[in-house]
Amino acid sequence: MIELRQVHKGFGANRVLRGVNLSITGGQSMVIIGGSGTGKSVLLKCILGLIHPDAGQILLDGEDAAKAEREAFLARFGMLFQGGALFDSLRVWENVAFRLLRGIMARPKAEARAIAIEKLRRVGLRPDVADLYPAELSGGMQKRVGLARAIAAEPEIIFFDEPTTGLDPIMAGVINELIREIVVEMGATAMTITHDMSSVRAIADRVAMLHDGVIQWTGPIAEMDTAPDPYLQQFIHGRANGPIEAVR
Repeated sequence: MIELRQVHKGFGANRVLRGVNLSITGGQSMVIIGGSGTGKSVLLKCILGLIHPDAGQILLDGEDAAKAEREAFLARFGMLFQGGALFDSLRVWENVAFRLLRGIMARPKAEARAIAIEKLRRVGLRPDVADLYPAELSGGMQKRVGLARAIAAEPEIIFFDEPTTGLDPIMAGVINELIREIVVEMGATAMTITHDMSSVRAIADRVAMLHDGVIQWTGPIAEMDTAPDPYLQQFIHGRANGPIEAVR
């Protein structure tokens, strides 16, 4: 469903992506792992068209994403942002229904609110949360609201940017379980970037490791622990010694 061919992106002298090749099959959950600063977020932004690659091609269902009609292209995606990225001045339901209140997805206000409340229920939040503001919620509740917003428009593809950052282990487990359930339920294609190996094991069908600007290893989650790649093994086991140099 998503294919990257020799994607390059640099910022001045800093060559972040150096020829990324990656295929993501429809209906599967792909998790991208790699150290801080390896370009995971840059890769995600390139796919969404928030930044433009210097070279290479990104295809969605075989069509060049760079040539797609922008609003229709983005309508196919949902996104759970790392920090929640909720609008402080909007009530919870308005955050969830943000896309349903404007643009090509615009619905009547009452219908948008009803959808938002149904999605809040799906992520385990009561209807009375709908009229609160984000500042009145805990971090875990804010993350759930972000997840409800990501699925509100029934997207075909959902991106998760560090979905468990800032959460305690129990809440992180709850979010991982919700993500897995929702992706399977919706039949959506998912791409997650994370450092959290418990998230990887909970939500991935396939894993790809980004290192030094290229995909160092990719394969099914079942093969990750036994794969011979030394970069992968150092990363997933958190070893200080290995081919990946730790910044000291």
